[in-house]
Amino acid sequence: MDASGQSAPHTPQQEYEARRDKLRADFKLLDERDRRLATARGLVFLGGCVLAYFAWAEGSISAFWLLAPIAFFAGLVVTHSKVATRLDYVRRAINYYERGLDRLADRWSGVGPSGQRYEDHSHAYSSDLDVFGEGSLFQLICGSRTRLGEDVLASWLKAPAAPDVVRARHTAIIELRNQLEFREDLAVLDAEVHDEFDQNKLREWVREPAQPFTSGQRISAAVLGVLAVCALIFWVTGGSVSPFLAVLILEIFFYLRLVKEIRHVEMAAERAGSGLTILGQVMEHLERQQFRGDYLASRRAVLNVEGQPPSARIHHLRNLIQNLSACLQNQFFAPIAFLLGLPVYLAHRVETWREHIGPHIPEWLMAVGEIEAVTSLSGYAFERPNDVFPELILDAGPALVGRDVGHPLLPDAKCIRNDVRLDAQQTLLMISGSNMSGKSTYLRTIGINAVLAWSGAPVRATRFQISPLQVGTEMRIHDSLQQGVSLFYSVISRLKAVVELAGHSPPLLFLLDEILQGTNSHDRRVGAEGIIRQLIGRGAIGVVTTHDLALTRIVESFNDRAANMHFEDHLINGKMYFDHRIRPGVVQKSNALELMRMIGLDVGESAPSAALD
Repeated sequence: MDASGQSAPHTPQQEYEARRDKLRADFKLLDERDRRLATARGLVFLGGCVLAYFAWAEGSISAFWLLAPIAFFAGLVVTHSKVATRLDYVRRAINYYERGLDRLADRWSGVGPSGQRYEDHSHAYSSDLDVFGEGSLFQLICGSRTRLGEDVLASWLKAPAAPDVVRARHTAIIELRNQLEFREDLAVLDAEVHDEFDQNKLREWVREPAQPFTSGQRISAAVLGVLAVCALIFWVTGGSVSPFLAVLILEIFFYLRLVKEIRHVEMAAERAGSGLTILGQVMEHLERQQFRGDYLASRRAVLNVEGQPPSARIHHLRNLIQNLSACLQNQFFAPIAFLLGLPVYLAHRVETWREHIGPHIPEWLMAVGEIEAVTSLSGYAFERPNDVFPELILDAGPALVGRDVGHPLLPDAKCIRNDVRLDAQQTLLMISGSNMSGKSTYLRTIGINAVLAWSGAPVRATRFQISPLQVGTEMRIHDSLQQGVSLFYSVISRLKAVVELAGHSPPLLFLLDEILQGTNSHDRRVGAEGIIRQLIGRGAIGVVTTHDLALTRIVESFNDRAANMHFEDHLINGKMYFDHRIRPGVVQKSNALELMRMIGLDVGESAPSAALD
């Protein structure tokens, strides 16, 4: 209780633990009931067998006595099925909250979709900022059940949205942030999900023109099916087999003309049917929701259609595809389906579904993807109650000003927060510092929070002001033996791509780590100053790190529009310590030689150098 006598709000960890513990108690009761029902079913079955023996073998009782155990057994089956369904739900819900607790305890890396399919080393920043891949921002945030939600979330993290869109996402995230039941129900849907399930194939399928079978083809298939049944009945009741063989031959010739079309429909529909079960369940879950905010309500309104709801139509398509596949592939059912003309009927139904429902599919899938993406961000926001939504600056030129900014992928206990200021008065920060002091992490902290800000998510800071910005980075650059590309050539190629982003809308936020590594100090100084001047001249703002103290003099040529900052280290009793705090000015010492000596390399003594490495 707080001073006002009200219950203090639960932390995310307390909320998850309370729900998990309640579910565990429910699971224990359900599991006990499940075992009792299983035992009761077995006893009733044995009792029925005993009654059957006395009724039919001994004849000592009436067979009507069997109705009681049969009815009782049927009731137990129904009740047991409900208990088993609930038990599975509770088991999945427990796992859901345990995964949430693992995220809060920073044990999330490697669990859940990594977004590796979205990795693109030519992208302006995603590889450098750990947006996708194992242990990435995407893996931390994503809670989508369909590929649609993953695709939308990835697109939001790869490109900044317009300010009005970001504000609308803020409202939607706030609306869903505390709706744990909504996210729980979505997370525990029981449909099977695999990486190869891709609902985008459904969108691609409906873009192609439908090709229903003609009325003549359908009538012929129906007539032949009726004739085959009549001829078969005639034969099995003592008649001649000749009529049946005649109809069979006619059906063979008829299907030889259509088999290619039927196979084409089946293969195309099977590709489109990837992940329809989970899609239908997600749509069914969303159809039950009523959202207050315009952003979510407008997406939800797309699913309001006359007649059957979209989820029912998706489930219907899934059943049609499964039945058509059974007609052609099931060795027991295929002969029966052939005689009855079902392949033509089902293939036609699939194509008419595509013709009539297909035009609605793109907007349905987009609505599902966007609501799932907002749901992922709302879960992320709930689990980080101390993170703030950024303040969007729209009328003061390019700017990024943050207080106590931390890296969202680092454990909170190990995350050192620093301030940052980039605006019209301070367009450039030149960061110097020794090895492992925190320069690269500082760049990534700024960049990844800018990405979060313009995706609509909260950021890890106590205050974060940002104008519309496009992030461009040059950090993790490697040479390529296979492509015959040197390190320096890779560096300047990436820098060229960053420079080309400047001068466009929105303005560029450049983050350059160890600029122009791979060349001599003189060329580095001249080249770095030229590149930075070109970026600033095109209206960009940014941060550059360097080991080379000569580069820190670049700041002097920008007058008061640039500043030198640094990270430093402390050698105490032969051990290196870092506080990872940013400070004004240029770093005054290097730790490279000390680090080499600490691991046993005899490097002797050397004269002071302008370079820190």
